[in-house]
Amino acid sequence: MSRLPGALAHLPLPIIGSPLFIVSNPTLVIEQCKAGVVGSMPALNARPAAQLEDWLVEITRALAAYNLANPGKPAAPFAINQIVHKSNDRLEHDMAMCVKYKVPIIITSLGAREDINAAAHSYGGVVLHDIINNKHARKAIEKGADGLIAVAAGAGGHAGVKSPFALIQEIRQWFDGPVALSGAISTGGAVLAAQAMGADFAYIGSAFIATLEARASDAYKQAIVDGNSDDIVYSNLFTGVHGNYLAPSIRAAGMDPDNLAESDASKMNFGGDKSKAWKDIWGCGQGIGSIGKVQTTADFVDQLRREYEAARARLLG
Repeated sequence: MSRLPGALAHLPLPIIGSPLFIVSNPTLVIEQCKAGVVGSMPALNARPAAQLEDWLVEITRALAAYNLANPGKPAAPFAINQIVHKSNDRLEHDMAMCVKYKVPIIITSLGAREDINAAAHSYGGVVLHDIINNKHARKAIEKGADGLIAVAAGAGGHAGVKSPFALIQEIRQWFDGPVALSGAISTGGAVLAAQAMGADFAYIGSAFIATLEARASDAYKQAIVDGNSDDIVYSNLFTGVHGNYLAPSIRAAGMDPDNLAESDASKMNFGGDKSKAWKDIWGCGQGIGSIGKVQTTADFVDQLRREYEAARARLLG
């Protein structure tokens, strides 16, 4: 078992809900935490920047009230995702808000910075950094991250190409801290499989888009219900970084998902309100074949719990 810091040591379920650009909001985060999984959202989802403080107040107050009313079944902690990229001109402001409200978990993406890690550690926060290969994993830990999110093949949004088996086993050769695995995980059985190969947590994103609380269009949610892995396209055209997207949304935008041009990383920009790539071209992972309906977050997490316990029972047989 990994060395788990306090915020991650006693989760009711070994699941972290991944931050979904545009889609995650305080309502989804709160319901995820109340259901027993870590809820998260990107800081950049709050626009304008001043809205982030309002959202942090909403989340912290709601979870505090829930914990007061349910002392025997407290909510899981929540996380805020910070995009550590040179074009994100809000990073210092957003991190200052996280320090002010003592956000339990900070998820960093697209760059590792010692000062961001130190800011989280100043109040006892935990930093998880998402990576797509072993080289980046080592750099993140060297710069002070507490744990890793291994983004393997099949993950929604910006994703890597490594097999989860290869990625986890390489990390575990040298790192015994917290590791979450991302990549096509949408069932309780897959959560158990992630643990079996050496991860502490499953990192689930796309499946939460098809919940009532998610800030996604009805068409987006239905496309996830109707789709499967054959509908996922891996391309760097839309943001400059390779990611997985739903083919129907690409067709709806007038493009051929089988013949997309190449782009470059210089096109990535988190400094303004350019979000067309996520509003009109829908990010999604390969694990959606098991998603059969739009339901509440609480019902989906309960489904994951039943599947997880059934999978364990089968193996213990």
